[in-house]
Amino acid sequence: MDTHCHLFLMQDEPAVVVETARAAGVDRLVCVGVDVESSRRSLELADALPGVFATAGVHPHDAAAFDAAASSAVEELLHDPRVVGVGECGLDYYRMHSPAEVQRRTLAAHVAMSNESGKPMVVHVRDAWEDTLQLLSSEAAERVVIHCFSGDVAVANECAARGWWMSFAGNVTYPKNEHLRRAVASIPEDRLLVETDSPYLSPQSRRGRDNAPEHVLLTLEAIARVRGTDVDTLIERTASNAFAAFPGLL
Repeated sequence: MDTHCHLFLMQDEPAVVVETARAAGVDRLVCVGVDVESSRRSLELADALPGVFATAGVHPHDAAAFDAAASSAVEELLHDPRVVGVGECGLDYYRMHSPAEVQRRTLAAHVAMSNESGKPMVVHVRDAWEDTLQLLSSEAAERVVIHCFSGDVAVANECAARGWWMSFAGNVTYPKNEHLRRAVASIPEDRLLVETDSPYLSPQSRRGRDNAPEHVLLTLEAIARVRGTDVDTLIERTASNAFAAFPGLL
């Protein structure tokens, strides 16, 4: 299972991507929206392609565009059962495409939509852990999936203590990211998810080429080695966790 990909950004036709993934054993994909337009497109793909589900939300890069109309559009999409999560939302203080205060206000709005809908938040965090942890706590976020986890062991422990899920992508395989391997080795097995973030973050063996959902298996293999378990067991465990994190996938 690939809990986070962007089919609408890939060069190949989504139907081909999904079929290739299915042939590799990846039978469910969560196509994650990053703004209103891509959230609508994600739902169109979920309606058209077996095993595809969608999310709806606005990425922190586009937080400045999150106005009343965008909020209303996201809320409407969340009523559809094939939309299984709220986001991609979050805080990104690295790129700063939107002012920090605007990002925080937009993230708070997504918390409210998540709590109201009962659907988990898909949270992007880059160089903003302190503010993210504080805001999600103060806004009483109920269901949280940290997308493409980038923190260290201490942050992982804090997220686990709050009952959040942490999703790891192909960058856990990069030589420089020993902190991610230590983090993924430390978290409780019921908090672990895997993703590709396709077409981004190809695993090390495919660096320089677009990522695709079937390559989630390469990430699973790397995590299994780090955690000292076999791949089949890890596949079953992370799939079970994904169903717990995203009840709409059932």
